[in-house]
Amino acid sequence: MSGLLIAGTTSDAGKSLVTAGICRWLARQGMRVAPFKAQNMSNNSMVCADGAEIGRAQWLQARAARVEPEAAMNPVLLKPGSDRRSHVVALGKPFGTLEAGEYATGRAGLASIAFDAYAELSSRFDVVVCEGAGSPAEINLRAGDYVNMGLARRFSLPVLVVGDIDRGGVLAAMFGTLALLSAEDQALVAGWIVNKFRGDVGLLRPGLDSIEKVTGRPVLGVLPWLDRVWIDSEDALAVAGWRREQTGGGLSVAVVRFPRASNATDVDALAAEPGVTVTLTADPDVVEAADLVVLPGSRATVDDLRWLRSRGLDTAVAARAAAGRPVLGICGGYQMLAESIVDDVESLAGQVDGLGLLPTRVSFSGEKVLGRPSGSWRGHDVAAYEIHHGSAVLSGNAESFLDGYRVGSVWGTTWHGAFENDGFRRAWLTEVALAAGRTWTPAPDAPGFAALREDMLDRLADAVDTHLDTSLLLHLLTSGAPSSLPFIPPGAP
Repeated sequence: MSGLLIAGTTSDAGKSLVTAGICRWLARQGMRVAPFKAQNMSNNSMVCADGAEIGRAQWLQARAARVEPEAAMNPVLLKPGSDRRSHVVALGKPFGTLEAGEYATGRAGLASIAFDAYAELSSRFDVVVCEGAGSPAEINLRAGDYVNMGLARRFSLPVLVVGDIDRGGVLAAMFGTLALLSAEDQALVAGWIVNKFRGDVGLLRPGLDSIEKVTGRPVLGVLPWLDRVWIDSEDALAVAGWRREQTGGGLSVAVVRFPRASNATDVDALAAEPGVTVTLTADPDVVEAADLVVLPGSRATVDDLRWLRSRGLDTAVAARAAAGRPVLGICGGYQMLAESIVDDVESLAGQVDGLGLLPTRVSFSGEKVLGRPSGSWRGHDVAAYEIHHGSAVLSGNAESFLDGYRVGSVWGTTWHGAFENDGFRRAWLTEVALAAGRTWTPAPDAPGFAALREDMLDRLADAVDTHLDTSLLLHLLTSGAPSSLPFIPPGAP
């Protein structure tokens, strides 16, 4: 077999989850499958067993494929530190920075790394299912592209384009995507997938027939809207999915919406807990009213701390701490709780005052810490991962908490993923509820977080099996894109 590229009419069309579903479906057929994304732009990342850092979505897709995640599955990861600069991770390790003005012209070296990684993966796996980035019709970036049609052209990959019908205009987006491509790129577009549909597919059928007629490409199927598939989202903004998961009552959690939030997926496990309502916010009143406030990770700790103060959120957090009401900082959020921060690496700001809620001093090092630590708390085992430049040193008295500290109702740790450990999460939330004066207790029959993730992946694969033309999918994997697909000139009816 060969490979396949899942592209999208837009960002957040559902490429990541469709790729995950196809990976799980193919694994069920007994194939050895690898996910691949040549370049990912995301601050949500994960540390593999070999110490490599890759995008969270590719880690999830590897889990879907039932294989060990590795650096080659996401050879280039761009982590935005500002609107004009991204930190580059190549083959799992820091590689430097990329300025916005360099993006269109400075990618040749990264493309070579990505192409070599794909070739190496394809030599070891039966199938490589690739995920594109953004839209393949971003023609302003086509010349140096190596994640969408540039990748497909290099390895003669058939391309399926996913469109999000929930946004509206999906048929126009599909036609427009094809029409903007060159004849050589169009030749690889093999079909369409409609995603996130709610309602009677019969009402959509005339539109599907029309898009097949005017493009000469088949619609492989219509995937329905699936609830509870927001776990491990690639983009920090996708955590808005938490709002659909509110269960009402119990414990309220306010997560501060940092502009450069990183690994905000840490709070997925809290949002999945019955009776826990998670809200993403930049409102000081919401922060002050919640039972628990979380300062999540940040790719730009000092800049996000400045933003926190500009919104008056620092006052709300300090008031909570003074009143003995729970505050949790994770990684960058934990660093903000310190007395002082010395950053000559990310922001180049030198020494700045922290919030002063934990007796620690943070300093940044040019060498990134990547690891998968483990420990315990109150007798509960905790496995986690860490990705950070800043390290905290205790400067006063505090109780240990994982790798960090606790003073009163203020908790901090650099460990990501700690709350995915069911026993630890539920014991800690019980203590938080007590401090907040709530009667919340864990539901005795609630599934664990790992089980929820597996259920999500299986339901994605079930949707692929039920709603897509899997015979055509397998044909594309064995035969590649058909050689006689018509060219659609721009502006064609």
